[in-house]
Amino acid sequence: MTKIILAPDKFKGSLTGMEFCDAVERGIVKEISDIELVKLPLADGGDGTIEILNYYLDGEIVSLEVHDPLYRKIKSSYLYSESKQTAYIEMAKASGICLLKDSEVNPMLTSTYGTGELIKNALDKGVKHIILGIGGSATNDAGLGMARALGYSFQAKDGQNLWGVGGDLIRLAFIDELDVDARLKDVKFEVACDVDNPLYGDKGAAYTYGPQKGANSEMVLELDAGLKNFGQVVKAHYKIDLQNIKGAGAAGGLGAGCMLFLKAELNSGIDLVKKEACFDTHIKGADWIISGEGKLDKQTFAGKVIQGVIDSIEQQKLALFCAVVDLSEEEKQTIEVDYVSETSSYAKNVDDSIRNAGKYLEMAVEEFAKNKL
Repeated sequence: MTKIILAPDKFKGSLTGMEFCDAVERGIVKEISDIELVKLPLADGGDGTIEILNYYLDGEIVSLEVHDPLYRKIKSSYLYSESKQTAYIEMAKASGICLLKDSEVNPMLTSTYGTGELIKNALDKGVKHIILGIGGSATNDAGLGMARALGYSFQAKDGQNLWGVGGDLIRLAFIDELDVDARLKDVKFEVACDVDNPLYGDKGAAYTYGPQKGANSEMVLELDAGLKNFGQVVKAHYKIDLQNIKGAGAAGGLGAGCMLFLKAELNSGIDLVKKEACFDTHIKGADWIISGEGKLDKQTFAGKVIQGVIDSIEQQKLALFCAVVDLSEEEKQTIEVDYVSETSSYAKNVDDSIRNAGKYLEMAVEEFAKNKL
């Protein structure tokens, strides 16, 4: 019997990972009945990761009120597993750019305070392990807001207390740990991080991601100078050089903040999800692995789901189904894939492709099953 693993990312805005799996199943069983299908949807630490993790865990969604990036109260949530004493938190649920209107994005004014509130609530439940996804941030505060929610305080040279927004970094002079939550030291923090940007500089957080978060050229300069100042204050206070740590610039410097304030490990998001899914165990003996995402391009192979699948492959063949394939024929030849299909080729136009993504995926898989299985 042929064994096939279904291990996709989502088609953002069109299909969840599980909807992808269901469409692929429908397409395959139209052609082949004697088959074993194992559904292992994946995520890389960005938005939607909690929903994927909840598929594998005996967890509950904890809802609570926190502050959004502009310090307004909102409803948020995280995943909690009592049996594992573990919480799975997406910073985007409290500090994400998805929570703001286009007219509100401004990394000088946004904060990760709400992410710290989610962490504090998890500590109240007695967790011993927190996995934190830091994709999709609206912030460039190096985690000052998050840390402030956990008892850290920050002062300018004149002694004024700082709120912990992006614009405060340039004024930071002192870090006070007097009221830090003592429970932090008893918790293992793992951060899902898929970039290796330094804290500051032309490849740092402000220059690379600031414009996506609403920063104009003047803001980028000030934010970068602020991150550099933060690094210098930390170096003087803790004797730690954050600039030399890969991933410090992730999520507007939150990567650095997590390492400093939470003593966190930065790990690949897809690797963390694969571990929870027992992915490498489940794929043993499989003939094919089917994966996919909305757009297949060069970024796909930089810590995303499909690259994570490729990293686990031993003898299995790999088929990719993506809405859009933005690779040249030469680039396709360099990747370790046995079959690639662009599902939007079945659609009349982009809107049709988005609205009926499941139908066209099913059609593409049916053709694959007919010719390859």
